[in-house]
Amino acid sequence: MHKVVTEWKGNMAFESNLPDGIIKIDVPESQGGDGNGMRPKALMLSSLAGCSGLDVASLMKKMRLKVDGFRIETEGLLTDDDAAVYHSVTIRYVFSGKELEKEKLEKAVNLSVEKYCGVMKMFEKFAEVKIETAFHKI
Repeated sequence: MHKVVTEWKGNMAFESNLPDGIIKIDVPESQGGDGNGMRPKALMLSSLAGCSGLDVASLMKKMRLKVDGFRIETEGLLTDDDAAVYHSVTIRYVFSGKELEKEKLEKAVNLSVEKYCGVMKMFEKFAEVKIETAFHKI
């Protein structure tokens, strides 16, 4: 079980106390906030990237892969409803290095997507999830 306590800090600001830290949540001034925190929907995309990224990093370590750089670009398209939700999400895994083993890196991504990442499984229940990989030799 996970437990997060989120407390209102005035105006449109909240603070979430997580087991390992605090996250400030707010909206921009154009939406009545002060812009001093994370946006909830962007945090969802960050959680998705973080969950899968941890899987991939662990697998890269186990496979003894040499990767100099690794980032995840996550984009979500929202519905036009008042309670807008993500209907489509694209996750792009970008690897850079001198000796990239593409097949093994793609296997690590696929294992995360298909087997290990629980946040991915949650997203798949409400959005079309597209996976892309890119490799940059340096």
